[in-house]
Amino acid sequence: MKKLMAFAVFGACGLSPALAQVKFPEGMIKLIVPFAAGGGVDQAARLLGRQLQTDLGVPVIIDNKAGASGTIGGKAVQTAPPDGYTLLFSAATHVLAKQVLASPPYDPVTDFAPVARVGEASLLLVIPPNAQPKNVREVLDAARQQPNAWTAAVPALGAPSHLATLLLAKQGNLKLTLTPYRGTAPALADVAGGHVQILLDSIISLQSMAKSGKVKPIATTSAKRSSAMPDVPTAAESGFPGMVYESWYGVWAPKGLPDERVQLLNKAINKAVAELSKSGSFTALGIEPVTESVDQFRKYITTDVARSAELLRESGFKPE
Repeated sequence: MKKLMAFAVFGACGLSPALAQVKFPEGMIKLIVPFAAGGGVDQAARLLGRQLQTDLGVPVIIDNKAGASGTIGGKAVQTAPPDGYTLLFSAATHVLAKQVLASPPYDPVTDFAPVARVGEASLLLVIPPNAQPKNVREVLDAARQQPNAWTAAVPALGAPSHLATLLLAKQGNLKLTLTPYRGTAPALADVAGGHVQILLDSIISLQSMAKSGKVKPIATTSAKRSSAMPDVPTAAESGFPGMVYESWYGVWAPKGLPDERVQLLNKAINKAVAELSKSGSFTALGIEPVTESVDQFRKYITTDVARSAELLRESGFKPE
């Protein structure tokens, strides 16, 4: 199988002469996932890793380093040699470490080299199966009329689920009571049991329970209907055009990776994502494939951080 090769100009890229004259990639690439195995981020990383291994002809392994809001895995990449063989595969949560943590171990924007954004996933709004509301407006009306009876579950502070819930409250011009959880699974279980009434989280994680009727799907938060659940309307269709918020996934390298290798990895990842799109592998998870240049990814991060930081400020959120 063919391998990508890079012969870097070490004067421009900062490579040593020895590194500049080697083919890349030649050995194993490690994709560090800062979350536990089996979750949505991990599943997406494994699909990408297998496709990259096929395309590049070198081993690509997934290394799960969970904990500390994703910063254990992030730190492992930040401190790795900037040679392109250790990469971070994470979600939108990664770029908000400074906004969410009182003492973040790094700056997620300036201490990493963005490589590629690979996909985005709609969030799904679900409520208990026996709850009366049938659309977003009825959910918000019920929460406004009975504030003590309508509580929103938040699987992780600073995650897209949290930000989208803040946006939902803003769109409805109401103050929702938020209940923090340690992950999606316990939050989802409590919605199914009627102990909390609202959950907004990635469609990847919620679609199985929604399709089985254990929770009631109300709307998705993407600009268009999700191919994973095409029968569920978007919040925009339901009369809330400002309620567009998606989770997304990307790849980062340690700061200082020479631009030539960043560009090679970007092209390789975009090619792998195109193959996963063609095969339907990402779509089956509920992920809409994305292929962007490095500059587009960098600009996307800037916009996303600004929007999310504003939502957190407006809600009075204090980093922990």
